[in-house]
Amino acid sequence: YVTSVFPIGVTFAMTLWLGNSAYMYISVAFARMLIAIMPVAVFLLGAVVGLEVLNCRMMMTMSIISLGVVVASYGEVEFQWVGVVYQLGGVVGEALRLIFIEILLKRKGIKLNPISMLYYVSPCSAVCLLIAFLFWEKPKMALNEKWRFDPVVLALNALCTFALNVSVFLVISYTSALTFRVAGVVRDWLVVLVSVYLFVDTKLTLMNMVGYGVAVAGVVAYHKIKLKEVVEKAMELQQGVRNPSGYNVPISA
Repeated sequence: YVTSVFPIGVTFAMTLWLGNSAYMYISVAFARMLIAIMPVAVFLLGAVVGLEVLNCRMMMTMSIISLGVVVASYGEVEFQWVGVVYQLGGVVGEALRLIFIEILLKRKGIKLNPISMLYYVSPCSAVCLLIAFLFWEKPKMALNEKWRFDPVVLALNALCTFALNVSVFLVISYTSALTFRVAGVVRDWLVVLVSVYLFVDTKLTLMNMVGYGVAVAGVVAYHKIKLKEVVEKAMELQQGVRNPSGYNVPISA
């Protein structure tokens, strides 16, 4: 548990804490634009631990995503470094979480569905968030007389989070990972557009949209490359266990 689940729980808590803290400084739309750099963080960290291989095609894709995020950031009207640092910290935390999950599944051979993963990871994440709350958030809340605890809002938030994780499991189970990734891109666009409609203080510029469009194009290209790699590995594996006549060939230890 300590070497396998604990790192995932800590990085999950890091993602939630830093990612949610960013919304106090930057708009929802801009935060979603910064999240587009996630594949870059996952790829670079994966290359460090040996899960990814550096090549020109992937580096070009990463450069396109990074360029799009930089352009979108440059076009942000209400740019605040504190919020950007919080959001990028959350991105790094999420990238580390995905890396640790991949190590758990591929190198250690432990098979868990998302619901079972939440069962083991959530208690660790809750403890980490509780520690951060007691030392950082609670003193600020004590000084703010306007703060009010609303259990209904908290319960609805938790219910939506649980429903999101269950929906991810169901979408991947009944469709494919590619469908989920494409739906994620559409979801991000909808979040950006809806947030502009709901929050009056959110302002989008042409440079915001152009930069985010470039970043999304890079993300789509990244997912396409990764899907192609998965298909090629599956075909190689299938060819390795079958002879030309189509019968299975026993594999020696």
